[in-house]
Amino acid sequence: MSAQLVIAQVLLLILGLMGVAAASPELITDHASKAVIALLATFAVARMRPKTLLKLGPWAWGFALVLLALVLFVGVGTQTSPGTRRWLDFGPIRFQPSELAKLALVLQLASFFSRRGVQNKLVSASLMIVITTALILFEPDLGTSVLTFGLGIILMYAAGVRIGNIGGLLLALTLVGLPIANTYLENHPYIRERWFGHQDRINNESLTVGLDQIGMAHRDLTSGGLWGLGPDGPRYSYFAAHTDMIVATVGFSTGLLGVAMLLFAYWLIVSTALQVSQLATRIRPMTPEIHGASILATGSMFMIVGQAFVNLAVAAGLFPVTGVPLPLVSFGFSSMLTMSIALGVIHASMREVRRHLPAEEDAPDVLAVPAD
Repeated sequence: MSAQLVIAQVLLLILGLMGVAAASPELITDHASKAVIALLATFAVARMRPKTLLKLGPWAWGFALVLLALVLFVGVGTQTSPGTRRWLDFGPIRFQPSELAKLALVLQLASFFSRRGVQNKLVSASLMIVITTALILFEPDLGTSVLTFGLGIILMYAAGVRIGNIGGLLLALTLVGLPIANTYLENHPYIRERWFGHQDRINNESLTVGLDQIGMAHRDLTSGGLWGLGPDGPRYSYFAAHTDMIVATVGFSTGLLGVAMLLFAYWLIVSTALQVSQLATRIRPMTPEIHGASILATGSMFMIVGQAFVNLAVAAGLFPVTGVPLPLVSFGFSSMLTMSIALGVIHASMREVRRHLPAEEDAPDVLAVPAD
């Protein structure tokens, strides 16, 4: 297994425990037990061969589509978002199918491109991305659907689809989607409210009294100072402090040092996944399994770090509120489990690529690859 990924995951889980302990101490036992399960899931998936993961791709994607369709009919929302249907209740367990759908899309597209290649396969791959995104969009969950669509585009690029073809696809989808977008926004006015509220905040028009959610999060971040005040420090409560805004409670508890460690952990994930892709290019001949492993690593990385970027941008006030959790840190088992499995996929891909490298090119976890 990759030492870099293990360090990154452990760091993120510990910081998540600190954040949850500060925001909602009553949830710390539940969060800790689920963190252990997630860590075990990573180790289990890491022992699998990419060949097995690629074979599971179509089955996982099909299962995810069934769950996404099911959530439209029997799904439930929350007290804060009663008009949405994003979760399925299985007795004591509540699961969010859109989290599984992102991982399933990674497995499916990696399987598809490794078996079929990228020549003249743009339409089929595009349909897979659009179908998955549309089902999430209907929940409605605009933030996750945008992330899912972006994930599909990144997977296309990682597989070797020409950037010109991807640009043409985006242009075509934009032209088709513009008329639909207006109807969608009319049916879901909360999206426009969030966007205009974000614009008002930027223009300082909505903060006439007190602080809003973002302002409270910023207050926590600055209160932490360099070393933090600890999870039991005196702080004000605000909405989503243990989920969407958990980076603020992490900063409050651990200070600038903790936030820097959080960013460093995500950088380790990016570095390891890109290392898999770089090493895969040195293997000749490039087998479908190695090609698939490279796509799996890149897709899993973007699935984690792309969502982290959006979450942190929301907490910083750069993006409107989207409702996406901070991977491996926020409270919530659906996200934590799927992101941990994605880390296991990167572990498995790294092991497979290194196994096929010539002996003299086998590399440690931290590798400086010279320019060609």
